[in-house]
Amino acid sequence: MRLRPQATIELLSKVANGPPDERKKALVILGKMHELRVSTLCQTFNTSQATICRDWKKFNNMGVASLSLGHRGPAPKEGDETIKAAVFSIIHSPPSDHGINRTSWKLGDICRCLSKHGIHVSKDLVSKVIRKVGYRWRKAKTVLTSNDPKYREKLDHIKSILSALGENDRFCSIDEFGPFAVKVKGGKRLVGPNEYPQVPQFQKSKGWLIVTAALELSQNQVTHFYSKAKNTVEMIKLLEVLLKKYRGCDRLYLSWDAASWHASEALYEKVKDINRPDYRAEAQTPLVELAPLPKSAQFLNVIESIFSGMARAIIHNSDYPSVEVAVAAIDRYFQERNEHFLNYPHRAGKKLWGNETVVSEFAESNNCKDVKWR
Repeated sequence: MRLRPQATIELLSKVANGPPDERKKALVILGKMHELRVSTLCQTFNTSQATICRDWKKFNNMGVASLSLGHRGPAPKEGDETIKAAVFSIIHSPPSDHGINRTSWKLGDICRCLSKHGIHVSKDLVSKVIRKVGYRWRKAKTVLTSNDPKYREKLDHIKSILSALGENDRFCSIDEFGPFAVKVKGGKRLVGPNEYPQVPQFQKSKGWLIVTAALELSQNQVTHFYSKAKNTVEMIKLLEVLLKKYRGCDRLYLSWDAASWHASEALYEKVKDINRPDYRAEAQTPLVELAPLPKSAQFLNVIESIFSGMARAIIHNSDYPSVEVAVAAIDRYFQERNEHFLNYPHRAGKKLWGNETVVSEFAESNNCKDVKWR
């Protein structure tokens, strides 16, 4: 073909100074002008025959200026307002309105409904239209709630106690963990390829435990012992242990859930008895006040998170040979936890007045990095 000197100069200028995409186009056009085979150009510049033909046609029609024009294909369908309006018109109504026996939409159902209106699109396109606007498929989350009519009143009372808690006052969150059997326990663990941990469904228990404990929020210390039952006798026993531990303090607040043994007449009588001025003067015990949690509000009981952390670190994935070994592991867990917060003071109780999350030393020593103190 006849060479065009001016065009050749401009193309060489693009090759020398143009951006990478224009440089590549200029080289392809120069190759075509010198009658190189299209297959050779495709292989040399790693492009398709259709692209070369398109760029050559543009060059013949518009000259070197065509190299600066990008390839604009048809507008994407997800930007089509008609399709978008049709999709959202459908998903804003329940499937039952369209004769579909479901409570939530599927992409295939939306496509079938659109087809009835003469709009034929793929599931992929419907997904793009929905996601482009910010819609997502999400599972409904169960929200922790309480049905106590005095929920706000009781919660505000606890918060008011904590906001005015003196240096010589103590606030204890109390609960029991268990009973749980000492046997092979399941749980999440780190395993190798093609390794699938299993736990026998039927096992012979080596014994069982109930951990009765109190978490003192201001100093973040746990007091615990082991019980054979959940009843008023064990609550009175815990009360006596706490009175001995916090002897010399001014006030001792006890907070627990609405279990029957936490609000028995015998327990209230015991509290009334130890609050007598003559008893307190002789025993040097603090004034005991009760701050019960609202009904069905275990999520406010701070010690529940302590038990959760203990279970993940000590009980999950365990296979203790005896109850005594399990007890020793639990005792060590609480001992290390208490020592940590004595060395690094941090109040407990995220939902009430603070937040505390510290990596467990015991968990670190047992390669459980995700276990945290609560």
